[in-house]
Amino acid sequence: MTAPDHDRPRAESAGSTPVHPPRRRPLQRLVPAPLLSLALLGLWLVLNRSLSVGHFALGGLMGIAIPLLTAGLRPLPVRIRKPGVVLRLALTVAKDTVLSNVTVARLLLSPASRKHPAGFVHIPLDLRDPNGLAVLAMVVCITPGTAWAELSLDRSMLLLHVLEVDDPEGIVAQVKERYERPLMEIFE
Repeated sequence: MTAPDHDRPRAESAGSTPVHPPRRRPLQRLVPAPLLSLALLGLWLVLNRSLSVGHFALGGLMGIAIPLLTAGLRPLPVRIRKPGVVLRLALTVAKDTVLSNVTVARLLLSPASRKHPAGFVHIPLDLRDPNGLAVLAMVVCITPGTAWAELSLDRSMLLLHVLEVDDPEGIVAQVKERYERPLMEIFE
């Protein structure tokens, strides 16, 4: 008796490694994100302030159902290539956030000190990794005075709203050098 075609390994070319689709065990299919499932169960129990069997069952059901239903919304698995760059980027973002807070506070407390109007800046992007783009969006949005406005469909252009635009080319250079380049080192 021969094995069905779907159970046979795929043909390999000379010098290549076998190409097998990753197999997931039945438990992995049922609970794709075990930590998320446990967190949801715990949150359900805390919010209901009850350890009854019914709440355990309902919380467990939600802990299994929600990750299954939202699997398509979860980001792709990440392999961080340079942890030192992550630390350097985090320090850069922290410093920029503090300086930007001071600038925005100055503009709010004395509007007459504003030298340039707000505006939009188009930033060409080389970063294509979806996780890297998500981190870039968070970095831009937590820095006061800037907001991610739009990303082109081909992910090649970012439209950034800036509270005070004095030098659009300088803003482009700053975003690319301080944020995009390190993110490319980390994710690509």
